[in-house]
Amino acid sequence: MKKTIKRTFRVSKYVIYKETLVDYKEHFWSFLGAFFGIGIIAFIQSYQLLQAENVFLIGSFGASSVLIYGAIQSPLAQPRNLIGGHVLSAIVGVTIYKIVPDIIWLSAPLAVAFSIILMQYTKTLHPPGGATALIAVSSTGKIPELGYWYVISPVLSGCIILLIVALFFNNLTANRSYPTHNRLIKLLRKKHTHRMKK
Repeated sequence: MKKTIKRTFRVSKYVIYKETLVDYKEHFWSFLGAFFGIGIIAFIQSYQLLQAENVFLIGSFGASSVLIYGAIQSPLAQPRNLIGGHVLSAIVGVTIYKIVPDIIWLSAPLAVAFSIILMQYTKTLHPPGGATALIAVSSTGKIPELGYWYVISPVLSGCIILLIVALFFNNLTANRSYPTHNRLIKLLRKKHTHRMKK
């Protein structure tokens, strides 16, 4: 029992130490990725869409940015999770809204709960997806009118923008690699290192 407590304490100390380290370069790339990812979506919303259609920037993209630019090694931040989690959750949210449109105390928990189960089942768990489902059932104005178009825009199109920016900024330095299990990225890095040795 004492060994377990000591080990847990050591691991906790290490995790807290690692989390509180300040790596200014990493923070710089996280900042740039998030700034440009959200910035492009906000720019499109502000200048390209009509005021009546001004629904391109949704709150769950902010949470996704934390994962895909700030915690790029997390399994929950990988492209499959980003796109799959949001898209599946959006489908669930719109479907629940169509079935139970005016009973928020029922539609909101159903949308979030079903989106979690579907993401778990398809191995696309992405926590901001729960917010995407909730936005579909709890928003007023334009989003409910979109119906299943909500899945395409803003959800899928916004995810693609965030992903493209993440692929660019998260692979600019040798210390960052995104996605983590991508064979193509690893192959390119090997070739680059091989050329540098020559």
